[in-house]
Amino acid sequence: MDKLAEIKRLYHQATAATIGRDLARAVEILKSMETETERERAAVYMDGLSQMRSEWAQARRGQRGRR
Repeated sequence: MDKLAEIKRLYHQATAATIGRDLARAVEILKSMETETERERAAVYMDGLSQMRSEWAQARRGQRGRR
């Protein structure tokens, strides 16, 4: 599987339970990309993964506060 396709797969299959691992793997893949063009194409998925991580972390913090 090509690197961009792997990052897309991680993005589409991420869950609150797997987001930390998925984002870490995506960063590894991003670092291994050879050209700036490849990295630019992956940027939207990287941003999305980061946003999901933030939103899910915020939701977890909110749930803890309600207990």
